[in-house]
Amino acid sequence: MHYQTESWGSYMATRSSYGDPLDRIERMASENAVVIFSISSCCMCHAIKRLFCGMGVNPTVYELDEDPRGGKDLEGALMRLMGTSNAVPVVFIGGKLIGTMDRVMASHINGTLVPLLKEAGALWL
Repeated sequence: MHYQTESWGSYMATRSSYGDPLDRIERMASENAVVIFSISSCCMCHAIKRLFCGMGVNPTVYELDEDPRGGKDLEGALMRLMGTSNAVPVVFIGGKLIGTMDRVMASHINGTLVPLLKEAGALWL
């Protein structure tokens, strides 16, 4: 997994000075094949990260609670985007919003997740 927080050297920090949070989310989601917006202490976030890693996918993970400068702004924008008070985990594949845990698991169960991952270049087999 690639974790994106300010403390990770060359990795991009998610700073509120970058402009509109929704624009930043769109940009961040389009930069990698699989992007997960997460909170490090969230059990559902942990489960979704383990699902992708177990499939051989190396997602880019933005831990919102580990970004003191822009994490709360992004979390609020994700809540508005999803229309819910529980914003994480939120998954993007190939720059497209897949959704929260329930949508990802439904896609996995009905067999549409693997083709999405292959199309995005996150899975080779």
